Amino acid sequence: MLIDQRKVISILNDFNIKVSGVLHIGAHDCEELGFYNSMSIGPLNVIWIDAIDEKVEEASARGVPNVYKAVITDKDDDEVSFNISNNCASSSVLDFKTHAAEYPHIVFVDKRQMKTVTVDSFYKRNDLEPSKYDFWNFDIQGAELLALKGAENALQYAKAIYLEVNEKELYKGCALIGEIDEFLRIRGFSRVVTEITGYGWGDALYLRNIQ
Repeated sequence: MLIDQRKVISILNDFNIKVSGVLHIGAHDCEELGFYNSMSIGPLNVIWIDAIDEKVEEASARGVPNVYKAVITDKDDDEVSFNISNNCASSSVLDFKTHAAEYPHIVFVDKRQMKTVTVDSFYKRNDLEPSKYDFWNFDIQGAELLALKGAENALQYAKAIYLEVNEKELYKGCALIGEIDEFLRIRGFSRVVTEITGYGWGDALYLRNIQ
């Protein structure tokens, strides 16, 4: 997370936003476990999703509960070639665009055929109640808007959304931050803090109904 975790907590407190559960897509190494704990959200109230089998297995082996394997987009059961990068963190359902020039040492080393699922269908298929997870954190390398588009039902329960965002097209066809702003604005969210790197990507925090 680029935005200081203490700042995120402070902003939630300033707007009197109390969250009780987390939907985290792009689990990687579940680095945010301590952050969620500092928000008084225990491990059993966090849902972790990652597309890479090894990351799911590693987290489960460490005793992290509720770790699921899935490729989240705006479509159900779509067959895709998921790109695995040599650092794992840059893996994506999308191909590199400016990312290849910004980070020439990071390359795709594997492609795996996978089927996609939407957030709404993920909840249904795993018998999970979406209203329990009101803080969202999506870090899926350019596919964040796709995930949001497949979450129209669950989105009504979200109070705060932390997203990786792009000012440049680091991944081919990825949404830029203005598109995400507009999508969420129509659904009652405002962007309250943004941290952008010199490479054209960053993180943003959106809150519901703060005006």
